[in-house]
Amino acid sequence: MLLHIPNVLTPAQVAGFRARLDAAQWTDGRQTVGHLGAQAKRNEQLPEDSPLRRELGETILLALARHPLFFSAALPLKYLPPRFNRYTGGGTYGFHVDGAVMNLSHGEQLRSDVSCTLFLNPPDEYEGGELVISDTYGEHAVKLPAGDLVLYPSSSLHQVTPVTRGARLASFFWVQSMVRDDARRRLLFEMDTSIETLRQGNADAGAVLQLTGVYHNLLRQWAEV
Repeated sequence: MLLHIPNVLTPAQVAGFRARLDAAQWTDGRQTVGHLGAQAKRNEQLPEDSPLRRELGETILLALARHPLFFSAALPLKYLPPRFNRYTGGGTYGFHVDGAVMNLSHGEQLRSDVSCTLFLNPPDEYEGGELVISDTYGEHAVKLPAGDLVLYPSSSLHQVTPVTRGARLASFFWVQSMVRDDARRRLLFEMDTSIETLRQGNADAGAVLQLTGVYHNLLRQWAEV
């Protein structure tokens, strides 16, 4: 499932992020990938041990915790803490697939089910830099307003096209979902959004309650917690 999540960060939060990221020290993004990824990747990232990365990442996770659309779509269990990248001067990241299992702190591991990119500057500030996601329906180019997020299955082939003018700033991270199968997550998301629509209308309360019970029973059957 490919989904646009609007308004994860407020304009004031985005401005604060921008001011601090513009003054930050960046490193070669190839330091965080293996040999194969390094051949396709040309960007900059905040260092893994950067206090700024941790602080801004925590702000993002707090914002997501208050965003019901994100929770409904991702059904998050664990997060790899958000990272930050910058593409400029032809920077790009060719087609690749994200690693299936990632290391967290304290020896814990995360299965990457959902990939997320949070855009941090307006699309008119740079040319290129589209996130292109390839699936069975073709290729989808994504370039969102600052503060908006796109989520998609981590199994998807994807790339960032070369940035030929300006700079593209974003945060990216991965989620281990309570429901590992993308088709099941989509079904639960569609059911959840339909239930919410019915609640806001004049639907029969008993029928809505019954449908809500079906949703939770499916989640109970499929969730891994």
